[in-house]
Amino acid sequence: MEDGIRVGLLLVATPQLEDPNFRRSVVLVVEHDIDGGTLGVVLNRPTEIPVDRVLPPWAELVTGPSVVFQGGPVALDNALALARLPGEDEPLGWRALEGGSEVARVGLVDLEAPPGLLAPEVLQLRVFAGYAGWSAGQLRGEIEDGAWYLVPAEAGDVFAGDPDRLWQQVLRRQGGDLAFVSTFPEDPTLN
Repeated sequence: MEDGIRVGLLLVATPQLEDPNFRRSVVLVVEHDIDGGTLGVVLNRPTEIPVDRVLPPWAELVTGPSVVFQGGPVALDNALALARLPGEDEPLGWRALEGGSEVARVGLVDLEAPPGLLAPEVLQLRVFAGYAGWSAGQLRGEIEDGAWYLVPAEAGDVFAGDPDRLWQQVLRRQGGDLAFVSTFPEDPTLN
């Protein structure tokens, strides 16, 4: 049975989602199995920790801002990276995200591999601490409860130069009602 969730889509928090881990977040779905659950990374939570402090060999390949992003509330002591590569090859140390979407040339990086393997190929790279995870059916329930919008991703979303504006930008480009939601104030009680 199809649930509409697939790798390469974005989960955009609705204004009703008050969980501080996900408030106004934009999450890229990087793994999804209808029977096994979903894994994603929050794209718009930069930390103040420079990449060269935690992963010095990868620091010069990182797309600005050159900091570690908080990918979600799960396993914050583990890092993962996403990189965009040109062409159609799948070099050692990189695995393309499944699915034929706008982010087809974005993939997961093996941070245990020597950076030199990927350096000549990397167009953009971002490092995340932790991830977001949902058990089988949990995310579908949250979407049905109105916590998330499920929208197409663009490769530029993953490596946004101004991550603080990503929530508004993604909603605005959807048009219609979602474009209107992009103007929702941070604190509606002050409106």
